[in-house]
Amino acid sequence: MAERGGGTARVSRRQLLRGGATILAATALTAHSASAAVGPGRRDPLAPAGAGRPRSELLARVINVADLGAVGDGRTDDSAAFELAYTLAASRVTGGVGRTVIEIPAGEFLITRPNALLDGAAPLRPANGLRYIGAGKRMTTIVFRPATGPGSYLCRNENIWSNIAFERIQFRSGTPGASFFSSYSTGQAQDYRFTECEWMGEWEYGLALDGTDTNSEMRWEACRVGGAYRRAFLYSGLSRRGQTDPNQQDQFLNYWFTDMKVEYEWGNFLEFPYGGSITCRGGSYIMTGTRPENTPEYGTSSTFFRFPVPQHHDSVQRFHAQDIRFEVRNPDTRVIDCQWKSGTVHFSDCDDTGQAFKDFAPDLRAHRYTVGPRGPLIRYDSCQLVGRHEYRALEREAPAQTVARYDMCLLRSHPEADFVATEGAAARETGFVTFVNCLDGTPAREAPAPEAEPAAPKAAAPAAPAEPAAPDAPSAPSAPAKPETPSAPAAAAPGKAEAPPAVPPPSAPPAPVPSPGR
Repeated sequence: MAERGGGTARVSRRQLLRGGATILAATALTAHSASAAVGPGRRDPLAPAGAGRPRSELLARVINVADLGAVGDGRTDDSAAFELAYTLAASRVTGGVGRTVIEIPAGEFLITRPNALLDGAAPLRPANGLRYIGAGKRMTTIVFRPATGPGSYLCRNENIWSNIAFERIQFRSGTPGASFFSSYSTGQAQDYRFTECEWMGEWEYGLALDGTDTNSEMRWEACRVGGAYRRAFLYSGLSRRGQTDPNQQDQFLNYWFTDMKVEYEWGNFLEFPYGGSITCRGGSYIMTGTRPENTPEYGTSSTFFRFPVPQHHDSVQRFHAQDIRFEVRNPDTRVIDCQWKSGTVHFSDCDDTGQAFKDFAPDLRAHRYTVGPRGPLIRYDSCQLVGRHEYRALEREAPAQTVARYDMCLLRSHPEADFVATEGAAARETGFVTFVNCLDGTPAREAPAPEAEPAAPKAAAPAAPAEPAAPDAPSAPSAPAKPETPSAPAAAAPGKAEAPPAVPPPSAPPAPVPSPGR
């Protein structure tokens, strides 16, 4: 804002830079000409008259796109301001190191020209260090609306930049089928970092990796992946340009996703025809819809982790997922579809049972593998799993030993005997899957109550046995008994046997006879 005091106008830094932006935009200053424009002994076109100072001294290390004319109202085309910001940043690379941070304030910035945000292409020399910072992932929004979607990228890096960072910015596709970032590498493009960023709208690719070497060491932290993807959010191995052996792109490796909110409509999250060594740790992964049409390559399915090529170099076939909650909301959603013939796949403390109450849940096959004699080695630790897991094998290539292990897992829909679904040669060999201390989590069914048996007739209670007389019990005094006169035995009745004399039970001793006179 200009200030006037004593009749003298004082021009602010923002007005100065906007004036310079107009001059540079009118002359279509390229990154190369920007580097040549400010060299030894040359004046800076943005410097005030008589200043004569190099741009590195005049300009702050932070360039705000609003100072270069960006409006951020969602209607004005701000492409020129972003192109200029990048041009200035590229022109200030010294000793192979970038020296500029591009700041994007709160607002909705419309970009219609491809590569306007980042245009890393020849004749620039390799550079390390470029940073874009917004006010917040829904406070700063960049809307990319090119005339045509497929083939149009908001950013491109043609083996020029390494160490690129994007922070606190939302990117939204305004043209269905546009793409966010094209990265081609023969060794230079690497070390990307995205922090608290968000992607919305319908894209063809989020990031598309191509080339013959590197395109590695990329990290996403606390980001949200929304929208939809005709191919994938991160796609490795876009073409075979510049290579004779397709597996050369296997040098794309080391990708980390931490504390992510992956909640998009349809498409694939990660698809790696080449490369690998991927770690996803923490967060929520949800597919909210289905593909709008059946495609030759994908059908109607959408997959979080898709690895469709069997043969790879060693050390790049590694996938690890930990502490993730998945929601499988429809039968066309897959958690993983892996056709690797070697390597490792590991799920630790993950849960995909959030929709286990749905009718389709027991029939799900959200985890699919093709296995062979060398694996891959597949392991699930302390996971809660819905549906069945599918294992395929080519003819005569079923593994002869254990390659898949489930350890202390809850099998929500089926017991161990029914949990594995097999196809091909694997249908004849199921010993390659092992369960260790797993729980059958199928819903318990109440057992029917047993039928009541007819009551048995009550038996007469047995007579209680007579208690024996206490041997020392005192007795009442009685008159002296008269001596009995022996009599002859009575004659037995005719035809009847004489009854034997009664024998007193041994347990009842005879009571003592009191003596006469006592």
